Amino acid sequence: MKLSIVAPVYNEEAVITDFHYNLLMPAISTLKGTKSYEVVYVNDGSSDKSLEILQQLTQHDKHIKVVSLSRNFGKELALTAGIAEATGDAILTIDTDGQQPPRYIQQFVDRWLAGADVVVGVRDHYQKHGLVARLGSSLFYFLINILGAKTVPGSTDFRLISKEVQAEFLKLTEHRRITRGIIDWLGFKQDHLYFTYENRLAGKPSYNFKKLFGLAINSFISMSPTPLYIFGWLGCAITLLSGLFGLFILIEQFAMSDPMGLNFTGATCLGIFTAFLIGLVLISQAITALYISHIHTESLGRPLYVVDKKNSRNLK
Repeated sequence: MKLSIVAPVYNEEAVITDFHYNLLMPAISTLKGTKSYEVVYVNDGSSDKSLEILQQLTQHDKHIKVVSLSRNFGKELALTAGIAEATGDAILTIDTDGQQPPRYIQQFVDRWLAGADVVVGVRDHYQKHGLVARLGSSLFYFLINILGAKTVPGSTDFRLISKEVQAEFLKLTEHRRITRGIIDWLGFKQDHLYFTYENRLAGKPSYNFKKLFGLAINSFISMSPTPLYIFGWLGCAITLLSGLFGLFILIEQFAMSDPMGLNFTGATCLGIFTAFLIGLVLISQAITALYISHIHTESLGRPLYVVDKKNSRNLK
């Protein structure tokens, strides 16, 4: 069995050497259940000395590959490039900042050897992370599950996939991708490995609030069409409530000569009528959203279904 370890790198000159020699290699040297390995570092257009350091590593270890992208394409596409280059029977993706500890790699391999096609690393504890970051993460997973993505809270890109999952993953060609979301969408037998999210070895994270917010928006859009329908449901509610209230005013004020003494003014009636029209506009937008949703689904180019060949029999 051969294990491929894929690690995206973007301006991590301060941590690469420490990560490789002090964290990754000790974990690899004690691995059981695998006969060989490779480490695929993907330089995502770094502007510091990250690429030079990676190239130096290859001079001392033939097991190391370096994929250097022509510019910064972002972590998701860097992960995709690394997964495409991996040649192992299983592929494990990991960050180089030390927050995803390599000491858990053996447990990932054990879960894979036990039959799991996808082993997902799930954060169950933070070392020293701010309250805002924790609340933001909790809110993200709460919303993404409401929208129907069915993602375990705390799931990360620290995960292992089998060669079969790799082959199916590479068939999906969408650009604004969320790697973990695509892997979850593929299905296959999953196992979850809970780990402690460590502090960075050095430096500052490249993912700022703007990038994290963009990642969240891409997740919502790519994994579920539900946001398209929200205003449609809101329009239905507004139209229904304003219609019932308007009907009540017509009966109480005009048909029954205001027996309750409510004395609705013209401004009130105008406001209710305006709300009714706004509801109709939102409903019309929802109908448009249905068409956009179908266009969105087709433009992703995902396969109609995915066959689990390992558990299928007598296929042509």
